[in-house]
This record gives sequence, C-alpha cells and structure tokens, in this order.
Amino acid sequence: MADEQIDATQYHVVKNGDTLWKIAESFYGDGSLYKKIFEANKDILKNPDLINVGQKLRIP
Repeated sequence: MADEQIDATQYHVVKNGDTLWKIAESFYGDGSLYKKIFEANKDILKNPDLINVGQKLRIP
C-alpha cells in the first residue's frame, strides 16, 4: 500500500458531434475550460477546433 501510485487521469474518446467545449461542459460544468483539455493533449492536438472521432483525450 505504501508506494502504490493511483492514476486518477480520466479519458474521453471523441464521439461524432463532440467539441472540446462540449467535453469541458460535460466534465467540468463549464465549456470555457476547454483550454485545460487542449493543453493536456497538445501531444495529439494541434488546433482546439480540430478533434477527430476516436481520439482518446486526457481529461485533467
């Protein structure tokens, strides 16, 4: 128990019709926090307006 790491990272798989705004609204209750999701996924996202169905996004 002492050194167990707990991974509390949540993920969201992008579905048709999703936007970062809608995902932020769903997880945080505030769509304007979409930038947090974008920043956490800069390794796979180059533009916050371009997300693709099937992408697995980290939700900080």
